[in-house]
Amino acid sequence: MSKVDRRIIKSQKAIKKAVIELMSETSFDQITVQDIVDRADVSRKTFYLRYLDKFDLLDKLIEEHINEMQEICESASETDDLDGNVSWFEYFESNYSFFSALLGSKGAPFFRSRFLDFVIDDMKNGWDINTKEGKNQGLNEDVLLQFFGAAYVQVVEWWFTNEMPYPPHVMEEQIEILLERNL
Repeated sequence: MSKVDRRIIKSQKAIKKAVIELMSETSFDQITVQDIVDRADVSRKTFYLRYLDKFDLLDKLIEEHINEMQEICESASETDDLDGNVSWFEYFESNYSFFSALLGSKGAPFFRSRFLDFVIDDMKNGWDINTKEGKNQGLNEDVLLQFFGAAYVQVVEWWFTNEMPYPPHVMEEQIEILLERNL
């Protein structure tokens, strides 16, 4: 890896870290590109070489994390020894500053919607939702997915808001039991 590549990577990391730190202190709407570059100790030119604006930066950060969560789901389904959600809480914990900034009261509200879409998609593809017979007979699959997806996102928000009162493995077990009982 060349010296230039390392500088680019270092600058990108600093920019991402800066926006996450700033979001934990104030609302995203109040953060300016100047605030971000000042905190990251990079020039505006460096910022604009990589991002169109602060919204593009946040969107790329969100996509990065969603993609990593998707990889967790895919690797879990390949090994077939974990459900898609089992490793998520460990991932949440290891990326606490990012998720708490986004899901906390000062975070970016549109992340919640993107995260909900991701959770619903994962449930649709990873859970056996039977609306033709059994306890969910006659229910609309879309309604079930919205209900359980929103519940999942709310539990994750609660976990961060309360500073992770239970370890990841406890959260994973609890949610898996709830989903198995109700889906």
